[in-house]
Amino acid sequence: VFAMLALGFVMGRGGWAKQDEAAAVNRIAFLVLQPPLIFMLLTSLDLSAVRYDALALYFAAEVIMFAVSFAIARSVFNCESAEAFLLGMCVIFVNSLLYVGPISVLIYGEQGALPITVIVALDASFWFAFFIIGMELIKGTGGINTALPRIVKNPVLITIALSLLLNVAAISIPVPIVTGSEFAGAAAAPMVLFALGVVLSSHSVKPTKVVAGISALKLFGLPILVFAAFETLSADNPWADLFTLTASGPAGAMAFSLALLYGVRTARIAAIIIWTSVLSLISLSYLA
Repeated sequence: VFAMLALGFVMGRGGWAKQDEAAAVNRIAFLVLQPPLIFMLLTSLDLSAVRYDALALYFAAEVIMFAVSFAIARSVFNCESAEAFLLGMCVIFVNSLLYVGPISVLIYGEQGALPITVIVALDASFWFAFFIIGMELIKGTGGINTALPRIVKNPVLITIALSLLLNVAAISIPVPIVTGSEFAGAAAAPMVLFALGVVLSSHSVKPTKVVAGISALKLFGLPILVFAAFETLSADNPWADLFTLTASGPAGAMAFSLALLYGVRTARIAAIIIWTSVLSLISLSYLA
């Protein structure tokens, strides 16, 4: 899984893949291939098997870490609002859908990886929508009246809402739609990771204060807070270990995708994704 990111990085540095090509691939994967992946994830999720107590603890840890990260980015590192917003996303929005998820399924199987699938569903259904709407409001020029039509038309948000509605209503999905969604969705993760590697290859990997600080919050702050929350409030929870595993994953590629889409500076976000992707190999290998 990590090799797709590394391959894109090497090909970008070697000149075999260009930045504009990677940007086009990223946009297609983000707007066309990712919705089917999210659709299959959310419509097939067994809501009755979800440990909502565990999910509540993880969600609370995400909220706390986002608030802390955003405040540090704004007040300590003097980042503009849009960049600070996405730096906070780097800390809590783990690359669970495209990175930790496939790894956990390979190790534990579909059923064993259910806790991670639930986190992917939480990130895809709530946090992803939160960050898309937030970027529309921050970067939009006409306030909520201008942002609302774009929000309503966003294919990812439409997919999230439709998928949850179909799941709650227990409406079965026709087999041809399932087949097509699985076929298209399978391409999303490798394409996004490859494109990310190509684009990241043009950025410096020098660990500045911002990069080091936010990366530390991602690699240590979130997993330690999640671990401490379970140890203190729900020590016997069977989902604690896999939730800690997920929290230890790298910063999500979607923060970088949103930065590209909304014209936010990508240099520091790119470096954070590079460093957390490499360094999390150690923690993920140990915890898995």
